[in-house]
Amino acid sequence: MPKIPKTMRKNDDTKAAGKKGVAKKTARKKAAPAAAIVKAVPALPTEPAATAEILDRLFNVVVSRKGTDPAVSHSARLLSRGRRKIAQKFGEEAVECLIEAVAGNTEELIGESADVLYHLIVMWVDAGIHPSDVWAELTRREGTSGIAEKAARPRDPLAV
Repeated sequence: MPKIPKTMRKNDDTKAAGKKGVAKKTARKKAAPAAAIVKAVPALPTEPAATAEILDRLFNVVVSRKGTDPAVSHSARLLSRGRRKIAQKFGEEAVECLIEAVAGNTEELIGESADVLYHLIVMWVDAGIHPSDVWAELTRREGTSGIAEKAARPRDPLAV
């Protein structure tokens, strides 16, 4: 339980008497415990928590924009321009993200990372991929060494 400064623990009887920190014994018995006072304050409404669930919500928004007026929605405009344009935008955002990472610009890296994730989701929608497919693949790989996972992949006969 958090400590409550003495000045905040005074009850109304103490304040009315003009005494600093000294209260009548009867007043102390009637005063509500500090914890009860804190609990009585209603919780303020909060914004959604900043979690990975935002990616699923964003996916649903982009899906809802598919086939809508490109003049009204950036997602609709990207989707109407086709996979090549979506891939180009994703690549541009990825490069900008890398530039900010190398430069050590944390705030800019955060913003560019959000852009990369958004454009990746647009690409998924266009390709008919659901985030749960990607989450399942990540779950499959979880606990496997990156080196072992890569070694288990089939070799590309065209690779040098």
